[in-house]
Amino acid sequence: MRSGQPWRLWTLPNAIGYVRAALIPVFLVLALQSSDGRDTTATVVFFVAAASDYLDGLAARWTGQFSRFGTLLDPFVDRLLIIATAAVIYHFELLPRYLMVLVFAREALMLLLSVPVLLRGVEIRVNWIGRIAVWPLMAGGFLALLTDTAAANVLVWIGVAGAYAATVLYVKSMLPQLRTPHNERPQPGVEP
Repeated sequence: MRSGQPWRLWTLPNAIGYVRAALIPVFLVLALQSSDGRDTTATVVFFVAAASDYLDGLAARWTGQFSRFGTLLDPFVDRLLIIATAAVIYHFELLPRYLMVLVFAREALMLLLSVPVLLRGVEIRVNWIGRIAVWPLMAGGFLALLTDTAAANVLVWIGVAGAYAATVLYVKSMLPQLRTPHNERPQPGVEP
């Protein structure tokens, strides 16, 4: 999150994020009401929510409508979509449950860590490992929702490994900022 950006709630990129967020409960209801977690409509809804992940970023670049809220909304929606998918996969045992527990633990940790970080005004910078790790998690989840395949298991393991590596990097980058009083932190655009 860039602290110098305006909050602007109503932008085209944020509208994409709102639609993605609204699709999550639709996906959950459809998938959990199915007999085996592999409902075609639910899987299509998941695909649209997951595949549109980068549309908000593209829209922000095309329109110049960057916002602090948008930089928080996108990863938050990603976390919720991953948690929702893991819940369906766990419920129907589409992949090993211990693997889904690892997914839940990491996503819960990130959500819990973000609260004190945001309250302290710490600038959160998305790292590339975390950004890349989202895709194997979502692709593996998508495959698990489609059919039994070892590829889903492999992709989710790759995503989990990347997500935990990203978490270590996030913690390492945020700890020094949390230890520094807010008024002593470098201001955006000001050279230290």
